[in-house]
Amino acid sequence: MSEPKIKWGRAELGGLLERWPKGEDEAPVKARLLCHRSCVDMSDRLLVNMLEAYGIPCLCVDPGDGGFGRVVLGMSGQGVDIYVPESLYDDAIALSKEENNEEL
Repeated sequence: MSEPKIKWGRAELGGLLERWPKGEDEAPVKARLLCHRSCVDMSDRLLVNMLEAYGIPCLCVDPGDGGFGRVVLGMSGQGVDIYVPESLYDDAIALSKEENNEEL
């Protein structure tokens, strides 16, 4: 019987590393900050899900002690920083503006 493959830490990212574009050297493309969003009105999840639907992977980082808030409250009280691949940044900006009819 084979040993189970442990995925602690990777399961939360949901295969993000596999979806993230690679450069010519096969290393992941640098991440670029797209915006900072509040978690209160779910606008962060809506934006991330829309971008993911268009094939733009997103990395969400809880600033400060936001990770603790996410564990205790289910959301970060300090909002979330959303990063996208630098090579897809312009597309992400264009989609974000269309969705919100505003600038980030």
